[in-house]
Amino acid sequence: MKSTEQDLHLIETRIASERLFDGNLLHINCDTVRLPDGGQATREYVVHPGAVMVIPVLDDGRLLMERQYRYPLQQVFVEFPAGKLDAGEDPLECGQRELLEETGYTAAQWEYLGVFHPLISYSSEVIHFYLAKGLTAGKARLDDEEFLEVISMTVDELKSGILENRITDSKTIAGLFWLMNK
Repeated sequence: MKSTEQDLHLIETRIASERLFDGNLLHINCDTVRLPDGGQATREYVVHPGAVMVIPVLDDGRLLMERQYRYPLQQVFVEFPAGKLDAGEDPLECGQRELLEETGYTAAQWEYLGVFHPLISYSSEVIHFYLAKGLTAGKARLDDEEFLEVISMTVDELKSGILENRITDSKTIAGLFWLMNK
């Protein structure tokens, strides 16, 4: 949802912007902003190209998931397949590409569910969610530096994993919300 005229008393306006770091995936900016009361402040944030997460549902209702080591937290996480958008890439095409690359599956039916902003206080990342059904198995095409294990679980197993703090990935938790309300 975009800001409207009724939000004007809350909006900060960029006065200046400085790129602090330029990485392969992420960039870090430091902006000077004018506050709604006329004061000034700085805002540091990560600029992210956006991503897509796919909720793949097998014909028997089980969910296709991944186990993947995530370096920043030094542990293996259970999550739905996801990946970053390439410059100018359509989110649906990204979802189709990521599902095939990471799991080897293709889907006959795709439904756009919505967006998720995982880190609103310090990142511009937007994740588009898709539901994928009518799955057909194939061979995964992992990137050279990508290692993961494809697993399946029931919706109840996913719910239990979340409630027992064994599954803590925020986009996967949000994905379950979307799935339960379809």
